[in-house]
Amino acid sequence: TEIDWKAYMDEVEGVVNGTFDYTQLKGDTGPLVYPAGFVYIFLGLYYITSRGTNIRLAQYLFAALYLVTLLLVFRIYSRTRKVPPYVFFFMCCASYRIHSIYILRLFNDPVAMAILFLAVNLFLEERWSWGCCFFSLAVSVKMNVLLFAPGLLFLLLWRFGPLGAIPKLSICALLQVVLGLPFLLENPVGYVTRSFDLGRQFLFKWTVNWRFLPEEVFQHRAFHLALLAAHLGALGLFALHRWHSAQVVFVLFTSNFIGICCSRSLHYQFYVWYFHTLPYLLWCTPAGKLSHLLRVLILGLIELSWNTYPSTLCSSAFLHVCHGMILLQLWYGTTAPLEPQGPPAAQKTTPSLKKTQ
Repeated sequence: TEIDWKAYMDEVEGVVNGTFDYTQLKGDTGPLVYPAGFVYIFLGLYYITSRGTNIRLAQYLFAALYLVTLLLVFRIYSRTRKVPPYVFFFMCCASYRIHSIYILRLFNDPVAMAILFLAVNLFLEERWSWGCCFFSLAVSVKMNVLLFAPGLLFLLLWRFGPLGAIPKLSICALLQVVLGLPFLLENPVGYVTRSFDLGRQFLFKWTVNWRFLPEEVFQHRAFHLALLAAHLGALGLFALHRWHSAQVVFVLFTSNFIGICCSRSLHYQFYVWYFHTLPYLLWCTPAGKLSHLLRVLILGLIELSWNTYPSTLCSSAFLHVCHGMILLQLWYGTTAPLEPQGPPAAQKTTPSLKKTQ
């Protein structure tokens, strides 16, 4: 049932054979396009699974990763105290697509997101240096984690100031250099352009969110620039009017969600990029903005959209409608701070505040 597993194994096998030029590393689905952290993690899986041949063992390992991810997510939600307990049933049991992505398909997206949720837990514990380290590690597995970066930058600047944020940002940058060093020494341009290619073209046949567009519009550069403008504009508005210093989870999750809404294309494995954040995004605002039943309905429609294969005009349209409703309720439901706030020094010394992130 694997989709990209063989390609992953072919890519890391090139490193085993002594190839450190990123432009020469490829699998049966194309060239290697993930940063160095991906190579090291899947190189370990390559050896554990008898050079990638024991797919069943790999699926057991990804099942364990799924449980670890739930543990990390539940720990975040226990700190926010925003989501009613019955919602966790949907997170654990009601998503066929998520179970497939983790346990059957063996994509690298779940690995990146597990590390990201570990970083969020560290941020909530005020361990910002370690959190930045693991955030950068998650980026080194798959670049989608950068969607959280604007929110993280906002939090670092507010809490530590421009000068104080530099050491934290340096941790992120230094780890990328250290992990990529063997490949940077061999072909620095090839490594950077392949592993951090922001201009990649996506295939129309796999899109989940833009099926209702003509393919020529989907591929047009003007469309991509419009989405980028919308992305930056929405981030700017939330940073100026809706993000507040104490809202670690809210800032990070909305930063990622805005990126999802403005994505040039979403493929089926990308569902894990935000699936575990949806309950928080839906329930973090007062109940008067959206009824509980409507929130559950939105969760169900999003799940239905992601389970429609191939995607259709209706499934893509429903997905955008649901995303739009979430974004609007985040905007109109958070005119005041969601959690207590105060100067950074007070946040570090007030135990009750740390429990309301």
